[in-house]
Amino acid sequence: MIDQEGFRANVGIILCNCDGKVFWGKRLGQDSWQFPQGGIDRGETPTDAMFRELYEEVGLRHDQVQIVGETRGWLRYRIPHYMIRRRAKPLCIGQKQRWFLLRLLCNDYDVNLEATGKPEFDHWEWVDYWKPANQVVFFKRRVYHRALNELAPLLE
Repeated sequence: MIDQEGFRANVGIILCNCDGKVFWGKRLGQDSWQFPQGGIDRGETPTDAMFRELYEEVGLRHDQVQIVGETRGWLRYRIPHYMIRRRAKPLCIGQKQRWFLLRLLCNDYDVNLEATGKPEFDHWEWVDYWKPANQVVFFKRRVYHRALNELAPLLE
């Protein structure tokens, strides 16, 4: 779902463990790391999309996590000009995201990157809460900083 301004509706997921570390996934076949995220399908709420993406990318179901909080509004980032697919209709210039902070209620071994047969990640690890904000691809850094800053007080 792309809005009139060209932003695709999306959810981002910050999954933390009992030690306050966050899930950090390495994209399949790439040297690029990110939080789980994905598009919101027509008719889905952001929460519905978040649970669907959580299962598709991490293999966890709603009863294996607790929603700690979510961002108050949409956080946007633009895709670099050279990455925009100019022939696509409607044209997508970036993403607007609702971010969710989740707490893991199960064990690490319950994470299953191949739950759907179409993995997004080929490796994952628990990292310091703030590490992803400086290590994600450059055009997502501002959004990561904003999401992490807004949701950090909920961990205390």
